[in-house]
Amino acid sequence: MQKWTKRSSGTTKIVVLLFDGFSNHCLANTLEPFRAANTVSGHKLYQWQLLSLAGGLVRSSSDMLVETHAATGADWDCDYLMVVASYGHQALSQSKLLSGLRVLCGKAKCVVGMDTGSWLLAAAGLLDGRAATIHADIFDSFTEAFTQVDTRKERFVIDGDRITCGGAMASFDLVLNLIGAQCGEAIRLDVAALFLHQAHQAFGEVGIAPVQSKLVVRALVLMNENIEEPLAVTAIAQQLGCSAKALHRRFIADLGAPPGQVYRYRRLIAVRSLIENTTLSITEIAARCGYENTSAMSRAFRQQYDMTPTALRKAPVIR
Repeated sequence: MQKWTKRSSGTTKIVVLLFDGFSNHCLANTLEPFRAANTVSGHKLYQWQLLSLAGGLVRSSSDMLVETHAATGADWDCDYLMVVASYGHQALSQSKLLSGLRVLCGKAKCVVGMDTGSWLLAAAGLLDGRAATIHADIFDSFTEAFTQVDTRKERFVIDGDRITCGGAMASFDLVLNLIGAQCGEAIRLDVAALFLHQAHQAFGEVGIAPVQSKLVVRALVLMNENIEEPLAVTAIAQQLGCSAKALHRRFIADLGAPPGQVYRYRRLIAVRSLIENTTLSITEIAARCGYENTSAMSRAFRQQYDMTPTALRKAPVIR
């Protein structure tokens, strides 16, 4: 069963190791959810550094240049080392590079292969005997090249302190999963809402999302469509063709909270978004998010975020 909320135990340190030809899309889908988790929580849950083996500018697949630190220039102990490669991964599989990769991986609590980064980890012997995946386009050649790896046709695979995922969209799925595991489903859903992330897709497809039950997904859609005039949970269950008890059980299993609590949280997400992204009055926001008055909204908001809507509007944004 998932947990709705979790108490964070400090800041998680992330090192992203880039190679020439990396995907901008993959990098953004890796870092932006972590940045959003900091923003919606109001705390520095995650911090990151961009590295390359030699340091300096690294060129992406679309010719964007990114400044990086040298992997050998400091002590890069971290919680997650995320290896991001894309095109030209086979040319990168040379002994000197793989030796440097092994050293850097030894400083991380968990190593993550993003996109074709899985290929480099496998070539360095870091996935021997582990379950792993890679971009769907090269899955077959990956399987043939690394018979010591238990390859899986999945969007991402978590095998202890080794994690792999299959491309840019899967990177987003993976990071949402990591946020949910560390911070709870409430923060994960909050982050997902910022990116309109809510449907499930299979391996090799362009898509999204960690909620397993289609019933829960459909219920969340109904909740999102009825923010201004909230539905009763019994009405939601009736529209979905199930009992309120069955809906309750599925929400507890998937999200660790009953549907009523999740619905209230979705409305508060809407409140927060309107506060931060519009100039609407607090009274108008309360009406748009299904509250009878501003006092009721302020009480609920303060209980969730430990500040009033007015205070949030005046507060600086945490990145």
